[in-house]
Formats: sequence, structure tokens, C-alpha cells
Amino acid sequence: MVSSLLVIVFSCVVLAWFRTSREPGRNGDVPRNRIAPKLASAAVLLFALFLASGALASEAELKIPDLSTVSFLGMTGHNLLVWGLLFCLLGMVFGFVQYMQIRNLPVHKSMREISELIWETCKTYLITQGKFLAILWAFIAAIMVVYFGFLLHYATIQVVIIVVFSIIGILGSYGVAWFGIRINTYANSRTAFAGLAGKPFPTMAIPLKSGMSVGMMLISVELVMMLFILLYIPGDYSGPCFIGFAIGESLGAAALRIAGGIFTKIADIGSDLMKIVFKIKEDDVRNPGVIADCTGDNAGDSVGPTADGFETYGVTGVALITFIILAVPDMVVQVQLLVWIFVMRIGMIITSALSYYVNGAIIKAKYGDAAKFNFEHPLTSLVWLTSLVSIGMTFVLSYLLVPELAGDGTLWWKLSAIITCGTIAGALIPELVKIFTSTNSGHVREVLTASREGGASLNILSGFVAGNFSAYWLGMAIITLMAIGYAVSTAGLAGIMAAPAIFAFGLIAFGFLGMGPVTIAVDSYGPVTDNAQSVYELSTIETLPNISEEIKKEFGFTPDFENAKMYLEENDGAGNTFKATAKPVLIGTAVVGATTLIFSIIQVLTKMFGGPAVSAGLSILNPVFLLGLITGGTTIYWFTGASMQAVTTGAYRAVEFIKANINLDEGAEKASVTDSKRVVEICTQYAQKGMWNIFLAVFFSTLAFACVNHYFFIGYLISIAIFGLFQAIFMANAGGAWDNAKKLVETELNMKGTDLHDATVVGDTVGDPFKDTSSVAMNPIIKFTTLFGLLAVELAIELPVATSRIAAAAFFAVAVVFVWRSFYSMRIKTGGSEDEQLPAEPEKARG
Repeated sequence: MVSSLLVIVFSCVVLAWFRTSREPGRNGDVPRNRIAPKLASAAVLLFALFLASGALASEAELKIPDLSTVSFLGMTGHNLLVWGLLFCLLGMVFGFVQYMQIRNLPVHKSMREISELIWETCKTYLITQGKFLAILWAFIAAIMVVYFGFLLHYATIQVVIIVVFSIIGILGSYGVAWFGIRINTYANSRTAFAGLAGKPFPTMAIPLKSGMSVGMMLISVELVMMLFILLYIPGDYSGPCFIGFAIGESLGAAALRIAGGIFTKIADIGSDLMKIVFKIKEDDVRNPGVIADCTGDNAGDSVGPTADGFETYGVTGVALITFIILAVPDMVVQVQLLVWIFVMRIGMIITSALSYYVNGAIIKAKYGDAAKFNFEHPLTSLVWLTSLVSIGMTFVLSYLLVPELAGDGTLWWKLSAIITCGTIAGALIPELVKIFTSTNSGHVREVLTASREGGASLNILSGFVAGNFSAYWLGMAIITLMAIGYAVSTAGLAGIMAAPAIFAFGLIAFGFLGMGPVTIAVDSYGPVTDNAQSVYELSTIETLPNISEEIKKEFGFTPDFENAKMYLEENDGAGNTFKATAKPVLIGTAVVGATTLIFSIIQVLTKMFGGPAVSAGLSILNPVFLLGLITGGTTIYWFTGASMQAVTTGAYRAVEFIKANINLDEGAEKASVTDSKRVVEICTQYAQKGMWNIFLAVFFSTLAFACVNHYFFIGYLISIAIFGLFQAIFMANAGGAWDNAKKLVETELNMKGTDLHDATVVGDTVGDPFKDTSSVAMNPIIKFTTLFGLLAVELAIELPVATSRIAAAAFFAVAVVFVWRSFYSMRIKTGGSEDEQLPAEPEKARG
């Protein structure tokens, strides 16, 4: 009966889909406001048909123990974390004070006007994305209501609280992204103006200050939300609240990361290619794509990473909480470990702030009056100083909080040693990344050398080499540190928990993030330096009448235009490098942390089927498990192609429009605001089209594969993590090498407008979606799939076999529709097939 109903419901969904698909909307695409209700309703109906079955409900078992039952440093665990909450609020104050200080820095009105224009377009983008997120959230909310309300029979108020926390998770990702983009659009013009004073130090200090503000605010807000759940939500359903919160922030991060990555690279490619087509300079004010490029720098390199970082820290914490509750039988040890982990997380706020001020004093004394220095050095010293301070704090706090864990006086330093493996990785990985992406690296100079005689062809091939080599060395570094953590976990942890190696991997992921605010700060450095260079050019400050006298009178110094441009360009190279260094850290946490989340699913299966049966099911000899391992690779490679197809089509439309509307007539001053906003609209349109197809394909694929078989699904989750890790590292570092090879031509060689420059620009446009679209979105995709999979697989386990197979087929068919649409609906269409078909490529631009 249930199977028949599923077939009927699915048939209705398909008929509704194809009927609606024949009702063309704008551009021949199906309007989202007609499709969303149909698919959301379909998802609800399919799961509503599962109500006849009971559910195992591991989330129901995620009951947080009473933290008041154990004392730490003379106070209960609950009271200690309340004090920790105060430190988190102080961290938020720190971030806000930094924000106000940057806003109040001096800036010339010509630069401020450009940064405010960028902010206005960014704000429009964020509002549009917020509405889009609300639609995506409806899918997840429907599943959560059915699961917790009908299957687990939670009280209405409990379901409401859980759903509310999923909204809080999304709003957390969205809110910190908003904060990050606002402070960055203050910092960009202040950085550009500071360079005019004739010293390079302020052009480094301002972006770093902006980044620390974002980092401290992000970590502090994250911890306030999680501590509120831990301290004030009743233990019986605080576990599900954590799951809802994590799914919400993961959804927000995935949407903002993917859409932002598509947006920024459409704009970047559209703007960059004009340098080749028309031989115009970087950030030429006549190019209507430049404002969109600046907006994209923030949408992709500020909004995306900030939301991603927020989600990464939250999901890693939820993974560890879930493990402790499920794998540690002793309630006292559970409390000890939970309090210990949260105090360590709070400690990262203190160590990061301390390291920032100490490093600031050192680098100011060393570089404050220097006429030239390597912009990478102050950032590198900050990362290593914070790493060393964090390691010391880890051992001190562990000794103070858990000197005796379950009667064992050695476990405190063993746990600290495992976290230290991750903290070392957080500092070592950026150093390895610099070997392949820094302007001083041999690999980047090899890309440049190959371009001299081989043009764009050898430039691209050499970048592929850098990316592939980087995946080997970074992979080996991560594996080595995980192996050390595993070895330490064998020395006594088995006495207090099941699967201690999995806990060790989770702690290593935690250690990756041990310098949280600093990791976010050096990542946020890049979009500010990139925008600062653009703001300088777009302001046309050098051409303003009597500008030197005006600046001297109003700000008290004579501007040094030539050196200012040089500082900004060199600083942008450092920004490119450190944007690249943060990406493997975040993807590494996704993969290492995913093992902890996957363990939660294995625990459910063990309780249901027994340990021996689960061990056999997860054996490589089980063909179902093996098929799952293979299937994950298909999703990663499809996702890579789908995200890049959205960039390709969008960039084609942007280039088409810019070519038709750029005004190069003699005497032309600036591109019109109308044309610039039209390019922004094109970028937004294709970013949302691409994101829509990708999200729904991932959503329904997760449901389908969970219903196929639980062992198949675990294999699938492991596979997307492994394939995704190496695909992301390869793409991110290849893109970084291409980007900085171009930067060397522009700064060190000063050969803009030459054939060599053209070759490196082509390589950079290939690298753009590599490093800033596909690679960076692997992280939230992996974590969203794993988190949502926790719910999906538990729903699927209880279904009769026949019903499960039919549901798998139904969901997979819907997923395939969106996989199909991610290419065939996104292809470049010509010949007037789209309503907004832009003019055909002109023979030449005006002028």
C-alpha cells in the first residue's frame, strides 16, 4: 500500500514538473516561485508516508548531562561555562570596537564614494540571497518537522524550538557574513587611502585589523549560540537543537559559499577578459564589469568564507558533542569532556587576541617606518605565534580542568597532544600552501616561465602541475598528523569511550581550528587588499584637480601616488596567498570532522543490528559498501562541473554585455552606474540559477542514497569526503598559482598589456572558478550532506525494504532532473532563445 502511494506521489511530482517546465518563465527557465512549492510539498508527502514506521531516533538519545554535577576549579561545570559566556561577549565587544575604529579611519571622499557604491551592490546581493535562503530552508524544515514531530512524537513546543534553532543557525551564517562584508567595504577604501601616505605598513595593518574583527566576532557569536543551547535548553532535547542548529548553519554556508563563488568568478572573468580584448588596464573605470568584480570579491571572498568559517566551527563542535554523548558511557566523564572542550574553544578567543596584540607590537617596531617589506611576513608571524600560544594554552587548561579523567592522571596530556596535532596542521598547512601559491614560490615562477614561450597553454599545464603536487604534500601532512593522533589515542582512551581513534580525529579537526579568529583574519585579508586596489583606480584620485593640496590641507600629508599603487598591488599578492592558505584548513576540518559525524550513524546501526553485523557491512568485501565508496566520486565531479558551468555561462553573458556597452570613446570617463548594476544583475541571476540546481540535486541525492542501503550510504559519505579533499586542494592551489603568476607579471616585471600578461590572464581566468568556486564549496557540501544524512539514514532504516527501494528510486529520479538541469539548462544559448538575450557580439566596442 505504502509503495503504491509512493509511486503515485512520485508520478504526480514528475507530471507537475514537466507540465511546469513547459510554462516558460524569464529566459525559458522554470520560475522558482512555481517550482519550489511543488518540490517542497513532494518532499513532505514522501516523508509523511513513512509515518507508519517507528524510528530508532539517535537524536532522541543525545541528552546533554547535567553540567552542575561535576566541579572544575572550585565551581560547577555550568557556572564555569557561564563565566566563559562572558568572555565570548567580550570577544564580540572586541570585534565591534575594531569595526568602529576602521570605520572612523581617514579616507578621501572620492574613495569613500566608491566603497559605498560597492557596499550598496553588496547589500542588494545579500538581501537577494537572504530571500533565496528562506526558500531553501523550507525543504529542511519540512523534513525536521516530520521527523521530530511525527516519527519521534516530540511535543509541539519541542519541535518548534528545534526548528527555531535551525533558523538561528542560518541567521548566524547570514549575520556574520553581513558583518564581514560591511567592515570589508569600510576597510577597502581606508586601505587604499592609507597607501598614499608613502609607507606600506598601514596598507597591511588595516586589512589585518578588519580580518581580526571578523574573526573575533564570528567565533564569539558562534560560541554564544552554542553555549546558550548547552546551558539553557533542557538536556532532553538540547541534542536535537544542536543538530538543527548545525544543519541550519551548514545550509546557510553552502548556499552563500556556492552562490558567492559563482557570482565572484562571473564578475572576475568578465572584467579580466576585457584587459585582453581591449588592452585596457586593470580596474579601468570605463569597464562596467569592475564594480561587479568588486562586489564579487566580497560576495565570494568575504560572504562565502565568513559563513563557511561560522559553519565549520559550529559543525565541528556539534560532531564532538554527538560523539561524547553516544560513545562515552560514564556520565561524569561526559560532563568533564564537554566542559573541557568548550573551555578550550573559549580559550581560542583569548589566545588569538593576545597573539594579535603581541604580534602587532613586534611588526610595528620592525616594519612601521620601512619603505618596503614582504607583506607575507607579518601574517606568517601572526599564524605561528598564535599556534605556539594555543598549544601552550591547550596543555595548561587541560591540566587545570581534567588532571584526572576517569582516575587516569595521564589522559590530560594525551588529549592535549592530539589537539596539538591539529593546531600544528593549522600553521603547517599554510606554509605548505605557500610553496605552491606564493609570489616567491618556485611553482608560481615555473608557471610564469612556462608562459614566456608557451603562452596560455603551458601556463595552464604548469598550474595543473602545481595543484597536483600540492595535493600530494598537503595530503601526506594531514595523514601524518592524523596517524600521530591515532597512535596517541591507543594509549588509554579506549578505557573511557568506544572508538577512541574517531574521537582523536575529531579532536584533530578541533585543533585545526584552534587559532580560529586568526585563521579567519588572514582569510579575510585578501578581499580587502583586492578591493583596495580597485577602489584606488576607480576613484581616479590622481586626476582630481588640486588633489595634492587638498589632501595636504585636510589630512596633513603629501600623497605619494606612485608608491601607493605599488604597495596596493604587492599587498594584493599577499592577500591572494593567504586566501589560498585558509582553504585547505577548512576543507581539512570538513573531512577529518566528517569521520566523527559518520561514527554517529555507525552507532545507530550498531545498536540496531549488533557490532558483528555492522563490521561485516562496513567491510570492503561487502559489495554494497564498495559501491557506495565509488558513488561518492560521481557526486564530487558532477558538483565541480555544475558549479563551473554556472560560472562559464554567466561569464559569457557578462562578457557579451560588457563588450556591447563599454565606452572607450576619447573623453569617456566612467562606466555608467546603470551598466555596472546590470552586470551585477547578470552575476546574481546565474549564481542563483546554479545554486538552485546544485542544492536540490544534493538534497535529493542524499535522500536517495540513504534509502538505498545504510552501508551504501556510509560508503558514499566516506567517499565524498576523500574525493572532495583532494579535488579541493588540487583546484585551490592550482588556481592560486595561476593568480600569483599573473600578479608577478603586473608587479615585479611591470609587463601589463604584453603577450606574456595576456597568457597569465587567461591562466588566471581558468584558475578563478578552480580556487574560488568549486574547491571552496566542497567544505560545506561535505558537511551539509553528512549532517543531513544523520536524519535521512535514520528515517530510511525503519522503512520496509520494498518501500525503501521505491523511495530511493523516486528521490534519485528527482535528483537526476536537477543534475541534468545543472548543465543542459545552464548551457550557453544563442540565437535569441532567452528572453533577455543580450546583443550579439559587436564588431568592436564604441571607440
